[in-house]
Amino acid sequence: MLKRGGLILYPTDTIWGIGCDATNENAVRRVYELKRREESKALIVLLDDEQNLDHYVVDVPMMARELLAVAVKPLTIVYEGAYNLAPSLLGENDSVGIRVSHEEFSHRLCAAFGRPIVSTSANVSGTPAAKTFDDIAPAILEGVDYVVNYRRDDTSPHDASNVILLRNDGTFKIIR
Repeated sequence: MLKRGGLILYPTDTIWGIGCDATNENAVRRVYELKRREESKALIVLLDDEQNLDHYVVDVPMMARELLAVAVKPLTIVYEGAYNLAPSLLGENDSVGIRVSHEEFSHRLCAAFGRPIVSTSANVSGTPAAKTFDDIAPAILEGVDYVVNYRRDDTSPHDASNVILLRNDGTFKIIR
């Protein structure tokens, strides 16, 4: 489904997410439409391995690698100078939020796909994020092309990742 430009609904290392090929502009635009989200609000992407950051970020700061090495919960880092991704994913200074997933399912999904996967909360923009599968609105369920079966019965609430903006000049800002 991802290779065909479709949208999936899947459990991530944090909350349930809407995903697509992060290099496919048409698929990314469909995610924005489904979420009714302004394109000025960026989407996060998942990777399976820290080494793949170099394929999508011009200059990965050493601080990012150090943070990833010590993070105990899912951490999304917003990098400047992203490339090889759908243009609508990129924010100011060609920035993009990337999280390296260590959770078994989303990690294996990214590895098997071989490209970054969009990972945005499975909700309509402005409404609460779905913490469990049962919290996902019918409009989202009906708007994707495939719903993953894994972890649908998991009723333990999951939280979104921490988000840090890490600028090339070494400054940072904690966003969430």
